[in-house]
Amino acid sequence: MLQYEVIMVILGLFSWWYGRGWAGVLKSTQHRLASLGEMFSIKILLNTLFAPWRRIITYPGAGLDARLRALGDNLVSRCVGFTVRFFVLLAAGVAFLCMIAVGILELVVWPLTPLLAAALIVKGLL
Repeated sequence: MLQYEVIMVILGLFSWWYGRGWAGVLKSTQHRLASLGEMFSIKILLNTLFAPWRRIITYPGAGLDARLRALGDNLVSRCVGFTVRFFVLLAAGVAFLCMIAVGILELVVWPLTPLLAAALIVKGLL
């Protein structure tokens, strides 16, 4: 009777491992990618890509000199904002690629783990 229960537990484990467990790994990878997107605020960065840096703007004065100075200051502020946001988006892209690579590796290694464990146990017994 005990052997039957052990066999059922092992079959249940393998059924879960190659079914819902594997699907859970895929779902976990998708969740990590979504969290990474939220962490980097990608939607906000894309919507404000050309916005002035930290909303630093200069209001033009009455004279032509003041207007040109305000135009230059605002242009510099937008260039700084674009540069910073672009490099953050670039870092987010690198982080996404790394996370995707880890997820693919995890999906490939997941089905091999029980076989590797069994092989190591057999090798240890020999």
